[in-house]
Amino acid sequence: MAWLWWVGAALVLGILEMLSLTLVLIMFAGGALAGAIASLLGAPVWGQVLAAAVVSALLLATLRPWLLRHLRRRVPLQETNAAALVGRPAVVVSAVDAASGRVKLEGEVWSARTESGVVLPAGAPVTVTRIDGATAVVVPLDAPAAR
Repeated sequence: MAWLWWVGAALVLGILEMLSLTLVLIMFAGGALAGAIASLLGAPVWGQVLAAAVVSALLLATLRPWLLRHLRRRVPLQETNAAALVGRPAVVVSAVDAASGRVKLEGEVWSARTESGVVLPAGAPVTVTRIDGATAVVVPLDAPAAR
């Protein structure tokens, strides 16, 4: 009856994978199925656990990277949070220099600074080159933005 526990674990891990979408838990589910097969073949508990661990590790090391590569070819990676703001235009709200300033970015006011030390006056259009903590690092809009 131990094989039923392994199959149950595989089902639970498969359901949790549908919620997380990380392609990690499904690899553990594959390992649990290997543990179920080992149990059906009469392996002792330590053999079942070893089979589950080895198969999980092999799936994580080989199948997951391959699946991620092919998935990213079909579905482009969508940047979110601060990473999605890089390359976006903004408007200087209060003068920005190498130490401080404020910009309006995507409808919100952010603290900002420049790396070049140039002073950007209020109202100047800028482009975000990167986000450093809670500070937008900006360059004048006509300057090339690093993406």
